[in-house]
Amino acid sequence: MIIFDLECERGHKFEGWFKDLAAFEEQEKKKLVSCPVCGSVDTRRLPSTVTVMKKERSSSPEISPLKYLAMIHDYIDRHFEDVGERFAEVALKIHYGEEERRNIKGTTTPEEEETLREEGVEFIKIPHVRFDS
Repeated sequence: MIIFDLECERGHKFEGWFKDLAAFEEQEKKKLVSCPVCGSVDTRRLPSTVTVMKKERSSSPEISPLKYLAMIHDYIDRHFEDVGERFAEVALKIHYGEEERRNIKGTTTPEEEETLREEGVEFIKIPHVRFDS
């Protein structure tokens, strides 16, 4: 998947998502790329602020974002202690050396998150997604 920044003849800027450069060029040649604002098919590619270049295509299969998220959750489940709703309390105790340093996971309220930030406790929030089996 490749995303191009595009602009129509009237100056409307928009994104176009394509399988690859060849797919974009084919659709552009057939006048299938059109401005979502005015419908103009007279478009041009703009220089992009972000470009990712690969040296060679990997022969390994691509992993879907949901699969990556499932792998992250699996890792966390195996390597982090679940302290549940006591996350903020335990994190603060670890931060101040009152409990041993270790990986923990759990839940917090927005107020508890603000307290952790104010105290300088580093943490990240990872969405909990239910996966259908």
